[in-house]
Amino acid sequence: MSDRRLAVHLALLFVQVTFGAFPVVGKAVLLHLPPLALAGLRVLVSTPLLLALAWRFERVRPARRDWPELALLGVLGVFLNQVLFILGLQLTSATNAAILMPSIPVFTAAAAAAFGVQRLGPWTVGGIVLACAGALTVLDPGRWSTTGPAFWGDLLILGNCLAYAIYLVLQRPVLRRLPPLTVVAWAFLFGGAATVLVSAPALLGTSVSNLPPTAWIGLTYIVLVPTAVNYALNSWALRRSSPALVAAYTCLQPVAAAALAILLLGEGLNVRQVVGFVLIASGLALVNRRAA
Repeated sequence: MSDRRLAVHLALLFVQVTFGAFPVVGKAVLLHLPPLALAGLRVLVSTPLLLALAWRFERVRPARRDWPELALLGVLGVFLNQVLFILGLQLTSATNAAILMPSIPVFTAAAAAAFGVQRLGPWTVGGIVLACAGALTVLDPGRWSTTGPAFWGDLLILGNCLAYAIYLVLQRPVLRRLPPLTVVAWAFLFGGAATVLVSAPALLGTSVSNLPPTAWIGLTYIVLVPTAVNYALNSWALRRSSPALVAAYTCLQPVAAAALAILLLGEGLNVRQVVGFVLIASGLALVNRRAA
């Protein structure tokens, strides 16, 4: 494996390991913040940070003809993705949210084929099926609960997954013309503006000075890592690989969550988790073979 391909895999691995903790951290922060206030704070902090980093390292200003595509990416990958996820997470459980994440590579594969961005050969399809099966094996769908408002929360999470999948696919052609940090920063500029507009009442009615230290720690993590850093790394990796490979890596989120539970909570490793990891690793290997 070349150094460049290894860097892509390490970047995608970091994204999924750090994002694996987001549902749990997000549920803890939502005990102290309304969901739309959390969405608004995410973009208010991360957007200027991403714009500053893009100008510092890339110094590219997109042409006006690129603005409509960047605005569409912002609506899909920032506004709909973040708002639907946070609203859904408030209504459903972190477990349900994790179980629905393997729908991302399925939606991405379908969108990539529909938009003609990537042809799906047997290796790609087989790899996606294996990775999704592995993720569901780790997560144990038998724990899925749809009582009360969880059903509507699950629908919102599925909407989030679909929006993010289309965002990954439509981002690929734009990344051929513009560098990754610039694409992400301008997508946040457009999508963040819509998010702030919708979340303004919740933001104005929230007193952040009353947040406990644990909520500040969780909020800082959410803004910096799963938002600013991971969006940038995903786009950087997507420019050098394929939408199917980037999406397939989302199946590692339950493995990351299980590993964190073992390391931090002292939980034991069971056979189901081992089998699931083997299936995910096999699926990623197949998708990577096609992406290469």
